[in-house]
Amino acid sequence: MSDGLTGLLDPRAVRLDAVAADRDDAIRQCGQALVDIGAVQAPYVDTMLARERSVPTYLGEGVAIPHGTTAGKDSVVRDALAVLRFPGGVDWNGETVSVCIAIAARGDGHVAVLAELAEVLLDPERARALREATTNEEIFSLLQPTEGAPAS
Repeated sequence: MSDGLTGLLDPRAVRLDAVAADRDDAIRQCGQALVDIGAVQAPYVDTMLARERSVPTYLGEGVAIPHGTTAGKDSVVRDALAVLRFPGGVDWNGETVSVCIAIAARGDGHVAVLAELAEVLLDPERARALREATTNEEIFSLLQPTEGAPAS
């Protein structure tokens, strides 16, 4: 995974001025972005909502990582990410989310993705920059592996 997270990110799945009525609307939009790029079939979106009801996907730093349940893996065509930024924020069980990074993964691919995302979010400056990004280039740059990070 030399391209890191950016290798999974189709520019068409980056939406920087999204508006959502609530958490479930935000998750549906994330799922639709994955459907739009052909990474998942439509039933995957329902498994994303089911995952959120059983295990909340808010990570902190204003970021959530909606993804489907194990049952949803059959609807995944290929591993992919979608990044939706909600400048106005979305209420997420009492937290305010401004960035959703939706994950579609067959098998256990999401585990490596989650580890790389955690590296980004553990750096408060990178997390802030992600929340404030206004261009695809900024998103791609922020999701690149950091210099000096061990090669995987």
